Amino acid sequence: MSDDTEGKPQSGTAEVEAQVDHAYDLDEKARAADYKADAVQAENAEHNMTVLEAVRAYPMATFWAFVMSCTIIMESYDVFLIGSFVALPEFINEYGVYDAAKDIMVLEPKWQSALQVSGQLGALIGVFLAGPLTSWIGYRWATILALMLLNVFIFAFYYASSMPVIFVAQLLEGLPWGIFIANAPAYCSEIVPIQLRAPATQMLQMFWAIGSIIVGAVTYAYSGYNSPIAYRIPIALQWMFPTPLAILMFIAPESPWWLVRKGRLEEAARSVERLGRRSKLNSSETVAMMRRVVELERSEKEPNLVELFKGTDLYRTLIVCGVYAAQNLTGNLIANQAVYFFEQAGMDVHTAFALGLITSALQMIFVMLSWILTTYLGRRTIYLWGSFFNVVLLVALGIAGSVGQSTSASLAMASLGLIISVLFTLGPAPASWVIIGETSSIRLRPLTTGIGRASYYIVEIPCIFLGSYMLNPTGANLGGRCGYVWGGTGLFCWIVAYFWLREMKNRSYREIDILFKRKVPAREWTKTVINVEDDE
Repeated sequence: MSDDTEGKPQSGTAEVEAQVDHAYDLDEKARAADYKADAVQAENAEHNMTVLEAVRAYPMATFWAFVMSCTIIMESYDVFLIGSFVALPEFINEYGVYDAAKDIMVLEPKWQSALQVSGQLGALIGVFLAGPLTSWIGYRWATILALMLLNVFIFAFYYASSMPVIFVAQLLEGLPWGIFIANAPAYCSEIVPIQLRAPATQMLQMFWAIGSIIVGAVTYAYSGYNSPIAYRIPIALQWMFPTPLAILMFIAPESPWWLVRKGRLEEAARSVERLGRRSKLNSSETVAMMRRVVELERSEKEPNLVELFKGTDLYRTLIVCGVYAAQNLTGNLIANQAVYFFEQAGMDVHTAFALGLITSALQMIFVMLSWILTTYLGRRTIYLWGSFFNVVLLVALGIAGSVGQSTSASLAMASLGLIISVLFTLGPAPASWVIIGETSSIRLRPLTTGIGRASYYIVEIPCIFLGSYMLNPTGANLGGRCGYVWGGTGLFCWIVAYFWLREMKNRSYREIDILFKRKVPAREWTKTVINVEDDE
């Protein structure tokens, strides 16, 4: 009797617990359904926005993307500065050697190449640091740390008195560059809605052009000085960037996608509210959309480099690496060494610097035109057509360099060099930044953009040596005939892009994830419809 009495409460307790568990499961399913409904609502809202509506809804997102893009000025400034120094008479007189055959001072090819590769070596290390560092402390603090380090490393460059010291100083400056260049496209693509991803990430190319404009103006103004001021002042002007940008980044919102990945949903909602107008969006729905994508990519492990080379993430990594590497094989090096190229094409020093400045100004204008083209025509279309015309122009440059020495040939080479440098910033270059920002998965984005930029430097470093050797009078002295070489590599890149490159225009990150997981062929992406309810 006592056993029965004891058994009844136990049975009743078990029944109550089962009912509680069942009610909890129903509640969990209800919450999941609500969270997915909010996610669908937010994604539909982004899809239905026009570009102008997106700007009105997210005015501060545009501003903070602008601020982050400014960090690219510093790498651009220094890359073009070194490219200008190899053509600057006072710098050559200070650090060059006497060429008895031509009765002039010249930089030795080994140092000319070493100077241009030193910053890239540092940046190569920096991009490998950027991924783990950003995954750990976020985009804001990683960028602030890099800006403060850059302030210190500029001292080494300014007070350097020999080529080896300049080489080391440039290598150290490259470390923060690597963090900037890895983080900027990822941050810009994460803080804006679908319709603004293209212009927000293409701003990076515009600021690359702005860096070259500042360098062009400064070196043009000081190129006539017969003292170390001609190159010391341009070096010192680097200090005008890091501190103001660090202050702005301190008050900038963190990427809400990064906060959602870390499970900090309330902070993510506040970040969304800081990026947009509350009257134009629902922050809880936007965070729900982010949660949906993060859940789609969920893994128990912390993001690591090994994952970049597994499954569909391998394919995504290869696309990012390929687009980055191709920048060095389709005319970018001619753009980066424009002043030196113009000199080798027969222009005098003053005219070469003036043409370099004009080239940089035109590049900035053409980048702004690319915002319209890429937003409305798509990334793949602009990239492929831009790359194709670049190949044609590079071959034409080679032909102009093959017809012999004449004023007409020199003018043709200088004109084609300018056109190649400018059109590169209308098609392949700005479209590349959009593709890089969109292709990687949200979870692995800091690592993917880092490893992608590493591939850029791995290809660029030998290409710099090759490019310097091809142009240098004491090297191959090819002049415009280098167009044949870059035309050949550009054609190879175009063929690979035709078969591999996806069109991600108007695709949410959820849709991009699903299309990659379904292994939809590149040319079928525009025809494939993804239901808004699909999660796989």
